[in-house]
Amino acid sequence: MTRGFVTAEEVAKKAGVSRSAVSRTFTPGGSVSKAVRRKVLKAAHELGYRVNRLAQGLNNDRSNLIGVVGANLSSPFISKQLDLLSIGLLRRGLQCLLLNAADARKDIAPLIELLFEFRAQAIIVLSGEPPASIVDECIANGVRLILINRLLDRTDTNMVLSDDSHGADLAATRLVEAKCRKVAVVSSGSQTPAQLRRAGAFTQRMSIEGIEVVPWSGGSTSYDSGYQAGCELLVDKTIDGAFCVNDLLALGFMDAARLEMGRRVPEDVSIVGFDDIPQAGWKSYQLTTVAQSFDALTEKVLTALDSDEPETRLQVVPVAMVERITAR
Repeated sequence: MTRGFVTAEEVAKKAGVSRSAVSRTFTPGGSVSKAVRRKVLKAAHELGYRVNRLAQGLNNDRSNLIGVVGANLSSPFISKQLDLLSIGLLRRGLQCLLLNAADARKDIAPLIELLFEFRAQAIIVLSGEPPASIVDECIANGVRLILINRLLDRTDTNMVLSDDSHGADLAATRLVEAKCRKVAVVSSGSQTPAQLRRAGAFTQRMSIEGIEVVPWSGGSTSYDSGYQAGCELLVDKTIDGAFCVNDLLALGFMDAARLEMGRRVPEDVSIVGFDDIPQAGWKSYQLTTVAQSFDALTEKVLTALDSDEPETRLQVVPVAMVERITAR
């Protein structure tokens, strides 16, 4: 029969001290004599006691938990982002509580409400858009809310955005330089705010240049959707360029061009992506893409966590063209 975790009461009994002495021993800055501290630590070691940080946080009306809400967690961009973010939080003595919003992308309010119950000190939203009532509740409870690549018309929310419009303009410039005359712009059916900003800015620039744009959107934000787009669009032999609003779509589009449609990349069709995920640099792809720095994105989120300012802080992650071999 299994038993539960060793309790502070058991440590106190073994050490011959009070329960409050055990609590003070494991509380940073707690007042306890050296002799009592030695007794408590010795008893805790012998019993295998571990502090209940969750209960400690509840007693203090705030835990060291940072709630992270995100969908499409298998996406290389999201997984890389989570990797760096979780490391950054641990280095600050904070813990990452991840909630998968895959089944709640149209309404993430219940997930954020759950994080309130864990007394999370801050909530980072990677996917979905919190309703105004939830934003108000975060503010009322002193919970910092940080939105990544979500732009709300509020004056009391922290937002971190990639410079999507500039990035899309860089992609358009590159395809103009490749002398493309008819280009596809590929996005997924999820139509996230970032995708809409990128596709819109790209289309606007191409219109100014007098270059025909063929839009395509459908499916999830995945390699398979990019592959489908390539198979459907490249039936039109006059399409000689493509801007995919993220790299995963671009990799699928490229494979469809080369493996299904008999189109050479970049000789027959130039392809530009966005994000610069690790796979974009793989030898079999060498994708020309617009990069947003993962390190810069992480640092800006952590800066928002550290800030004591109550006002909105809109931080923009700069982007840059990464030249490889998929554009003429």
